[in-house]
Amino acid sequence: MTTAPDILCIGSVLWDIIGRAPSHMREGSDVPGRITRLPGGVAMNIAMTLAKFGLTPALLSAVGRDAEGCELVTEAEHMGLMTEYLYRSDDLPTDSYMAIEGANGLIAAIADAHSLEQAGTKILAPMSDGSLGSAEAPWDSLVALDGNLTRDLLYDIANSPLFRSADLRVAPASPGKAERLLALVGHPSATLYVNLEEAGLLCQTSFDTAPDAARGLTKRGVHRVLVTDGGSLAAESHGDTLRTAQPPEVLVTRVTGAGDTFMAAHIASELQGMAPQAALERALNAAATYVSGKTPL
Repeated sequence: MTTAPDILCIGSVLWDIIGRAPSHMREGSDVPGRITRLPGGVAMNIAMTLAKFGLTPALLSAVGRDAEGCELVTEAEHMGLMTEYLYRSDDLPTDSYMAIEGANGLIAAIADAHSLEQAGTKILAPMSDGSLGSAEAPWDSLVALDGNLTRDLLYDIANSPLFRSADLRVAPASPGKAERLLALVGHPSATLYVNLEEAGLLCQTSFDTAPDAARGLTKRGVHRVLVTDGGSLAAESHGDTLRTAQPPEVLVTRVTGAGDTFMAAHIASELQGMAPQAALERALNAAATYVSGKTPL
């Protein structure tokens, strides 16, 4: 009998190809460093971190039946992720993401998530066919949503009866895709996890601090929001309640995946019954540990 997942992670599941150099970089830099390939994508990153906290996440995404896709699914299963709900396409290749990081942070990145976008609503079939839910008995637990989904699909999710009982947790894939999350502004259960820049894009302004951004998004109609700002003060806003916490100081050795780690650690902390302030602080500590190059546990 299949174990029921603790949470559904819906969005990008792909290969990350990351080039990291220990030196500062600028446009046109050609420097020595290391290139790695590892499982990635926002939904995948969140699921991997949740599994490290002892949870059982299920992946809903599009993965090709090519060699890259088969290898990726095998890796996911070895980490304890549920892959049986993935949409496996014979025609679409497995997606990938490429980033260049220097000592001064992310230099450039390209996300090739075209297969996920083309698959569209096919990745949500388990939500309606009885595998994970149906229109009569929708999924009524946690869902982690990834901003790599198209604006139309996010809008469909925001208005679908299949998600009416779900606790939605939402992350933009990048500042460039943050405005896709406007579809979920006003949703009665959506919690947004954004950074300072993404918060400004959603409000069509700029903010100086995370607390200002969190208040601004609440006024904009967001049910609950957590805003991070690198090593500066982070904030959570929910109705009239505002919480803040200071991330620990660490030496930054990587940045790709830090926001996903923060979100997953916060979700896991709440599921494990931690108080709101403690959950926020634990999530910041996990993200700081991650960017320092260590495993966040």
